[in-house]
Amino acid sequence: MISPSFDLLCIGEPLGEFNATRGEPGTFQFGHGGDTSNCAVAAARQGARVAYAGALGDDAAGRAFRTLWAREGVDDSHVATHPSAPTGLYFVDHGPSGHVFSYARAGSAASLYGPRDLPREAIAAAKVIQASGISQAISASACDAVFEAFELARGAGVLTAYDTNLRLKLWPLTRARAIIEAACAMADIVLPGLDDAILLTGLQQPDAIADHYLAKGAKVVALTLGHEGSLVATPERRERLVPIAVEAIDATGAGDCYDGAFLAEFIRSGDAFAAGAYANVAAALSTQGYGAVAPLPSRAVVEARMAQDFAGTSR
Repeated sequence: MISPSFDLLCIGEPLGEFNATRGEPGTFQFGHGGDTSNCAVAAARQGARVAYAGALGDDAAGRAFRTLWAREGVDDSHVATHPSAPTGLYFVDHGPSGHVFSYARAGSAASLYGPRDLPREAIAAAKVIQASGISQAISASACDAVFEAFELARGAGVLTAYDTNLRLKLWPLTRARAIIEAACAMADIVLPGLDDAILLTGLQQPDAIADHYLAKGAKVVALTLGHEGSLVATPERRERLVPIAVEAIDATGAGDCYDGAFLAEFIRSGDAFAAGAYANVAAALSTQGYGAVAPLPSRAVVEARMAQDFAGTSR
């Protein structure tokens, strides 16, 4: 049996981020985004050994991701550089009703990624393979790559984790439901957000949503509930995990932070409920700064806050 090269291998689409600068209309600050890349960085900051698989353009944004991943300790040896297709971009504005996102990702290098590009040996040597609805929504070939990656992982006894992450600007709900449901049926760990899960399943109650994904074969469901924390469920047990109080200023990437922190802690401890409590704290702390990556907390910061908030409790 191959010994694991990585704890976590994330597959998907890195996106260069241009976040509107508060108080300076028309100006944007460059950053890094893309849900699975955010997850990879979040997990690496918790001490997990992380790798990424996908494709970047031969451009400034693509080189910026290489620099980011090198700094964060995320292995990028399985990320191709496309000679002509660009790295995808997105823009974040802050309107009165919340974030407003716009994208420039058509024909991106990541959208051209397909099953032929998968790092098969790395998949078999990881502990967990993570992907999302966005990983599959960007193109048919990228969609097939996730399915094949999960099939390879399952054949090798590697756990699979999937964030439903629904983006209706990328595909219609009917198609999204079909693909995401099929992917969740191949996932050991399902990581839905409540709003997306309501649209995808037609169910309203968190417990019913957890039951839906458990019935599909998930070993763990970690359903994020926004400011109400999360619900973690296994076939034998479930628990509502309360959040901590923070002064949130930007929730961009908070769900991705939850994913990365949850998976890192689950890989470390094997305890889904401890992982959920840990990820709640990490995700809340990530809302205290602007952008998707810069505010992602380190393990030391998360543990210090947990020691403060949960002193004298079983957590």
